[in-house]
Formats: sequence, structure tokens, C-alpha cells
Amino acid sequence: MFTFGENRKQDATYAYQGGGRGLSVERIAILESFVQGELRPDLTLIFDLPIEVGLARAAARGRLDRFEQEGQAFFEAVRHAYLERAQQAPQRYSILDASQSLDAVQRAIDGLLPAIVERCRG
Repeated sequence: MFTFGENRKQDATYAYQGGGRGLSVERIAILESFVQGELRPDLTLIFDLPIEVGLARAAARGRLDRFEQEGQAFFEAVRHAYLERAQQAPQRYSILDASQSLDAVQRAIDGLLPAIVERCRG
């Protein structure tokens, strides 16, 4: 079985609640194991970009949600948590440079597709 995106919320929990809010990573891991057992995503895509760029893009869309209203330090901690998880399990993460144009990011995703299809085939 190849899981992609079904359990993406676990990564967000580690990043936003652990990194951003300072909740114990050990506590998150216990809850994760209790709720999900051994089920983990096979692949998580991280669309990485400088915090300032992300905040500017969010502001350009209009009204900010409650997370987007957080300060720069919060987002630095969230970004660090995502990148740290990717460093600990590089086989499970692909980091994409999201500071590029939309076309360039789409091409980067297209470049990952053959490997994703191969992993799905087993």
C-alpha cells in the first residue's frame, strides 16, 4: 500500500503544534501511535520557501486565517520542524523550492511523478 496525503495531518501536527506551539514531540508521538498505530505516509511533499515570501503570498490572497496571523517566529519554528522531519527520514520526504514561479514548481512536481508511480507499483 502506498499512502500519499492520507495522513498528512500528522506532519502538520508535528510542525505546527510541536514546532510552532512548543508541544512535546514525545507527547505527539504517543498520540500518533495511539490513534494511527503503525500507519504512516509513504511520501510527504514539503513546499519550502522563505517565511517572508509565504506571508506576502498569504496577504495577497486576502483575509488571513488564524495560522496566517501568527508572527514570523512561529513560522520559522514550523518550517524548521518540517525540515528537521525531512532530514530524519529523507526517504519519506521531498522538499520542493516553492519560491520559484508556479510553472517551475509544477515542473518540479512533474519530475517526481515517475518515482512516485514506480513506488506505487512496488
